Amino acid sequence: MRSRHTLGGLVALLALGAGLLTPSPSYAAEPFRFPEAKVGTSGQLKYVNQVPVLVASGTPDEIGEAVGTLALKPGQRAADYPRDLLKLHRVELFWPLLVKSGNGLLKQFPAEYQKELDAMSRASKVDRDRLVVGNTMFDLKSVFACSAVLTEKDRSATGGPLLARNLDYPSLGYIHEYSLVTVCRPKGKHAYAAVGFPGLVGVVSGMNDAGLTVAVLEVLDTKSGEPKVNLQGVPYQLCLRKVLEECTTIAEAKKLLESMERTVLLNVVVADPNGVGVLEISPKHVVLRGAEKGVAVCTNHFCTDELRPEQPADPAWTHARSDKLAELRPGAKKYTPDDLRKQLNQVNLNDNTLQTMVFEPAARKLHLAFGKIPASQGELRCIDLAPLFKGE
Repeated sequence: MRSRHTLGGLVALLALGAGLLTPSPSYAAEPFRFPEAKVGTSGQLKYVNQVPVLVASGTPDEIGEAVGTLALKPGQRAADYPRDLLKLHRVELFWPLLVKSGNGLLKQFPAEYQKELDAMSRASKVDRDRLVVGNTMFDLKSVFACSAVLTEKDRSATGGPLLARNLDYPSLGYIHEYSLVTVCRPKGKHAYAAVGFPGLVGVVSGMNDAGLTVAVLEVLDTKSGEPKVNLQGVPYQLCLRKVLEECTTIAEAKKLLESMERTVLLNVVVADPNGVGVLEISPKHVVLRGAEKGVAVCTNHFCTDELRPEQPADPAWTHARSDKLAELRPGAKKYTPDDLRKQLNQVNLNDNTLQTMVFEPAARKLHLAFGKIPASQGELRCIDLAPLFKGE
């Protein structure tokens, strides 16, 4: 296991976390819109309730070609985001180090994901190194500062569990416009839907055809003696994709994550048609934390005895955001998806709140607010994922 310090100056990238509190530059251009199109029989990009949805099916080569042609090629600016982030903070000199370190992590990608990334690069004509950095930078530095709230079915007005989250990340004035729902139907595996951006091979927020739902929230600190990083591990986006492709329940997800080499500190909020929880994850531990009074809340710190640090850090007011979300616990009110959006809006991080979403695992539905920032102030648009999983 290597220490993060073996990356030398790359540790300075942690300072980018301050960007969460920095206003993004403004742009006057018209908002980006994905064009509707098809590629062979393996891919189609269409709009469902005004949300861009890319459906990609088949082998790794077919999925990579569909994503590269239909999403990444027209949305190439999204591939510039990692380098633009460095430019904003005047640390672009770290780009070669990110490329080198990212290609090191690429060796831990499952072979089929490497093939998919290569096919994506060929189809989009986007330089492979840009895609490698875009798919590994999350494990090399911490910038996410997200919030999530989950309800058990007895606290849900829908009759089934709910998982709601804000994705908070520096927008740089444009990346929120490239939000995309990708429904992936890999041959011989569970179909899943990922809410993300063009060019991502892994998953940061998603649900599969069994209703298993996951979303990641980064954590900066843990108790003394606990390892913080393992750069021999599998990048966490890919771990979550494997969970959605291979698992159907929270218990199965926990078991699979325990069996994998993990890179960094994470909270993963998780739900299935029967329950909700938070998986607190380090390179050494995977600890399940359940709901309290039917409600689970999660931001960017650990809460369990196994991982909670002695003197907790407070990135982007993580504790205050958690306390605000926990206000939903008292009483017996049953919450709608929009109730959860409104609560998440109270902890938004201004123009860094790129996406707000609520998943219904039992119903296989996604409610998504995106396109303008903060997304939590926008309207939730509902997508029935069940027919998309089936290719209908």
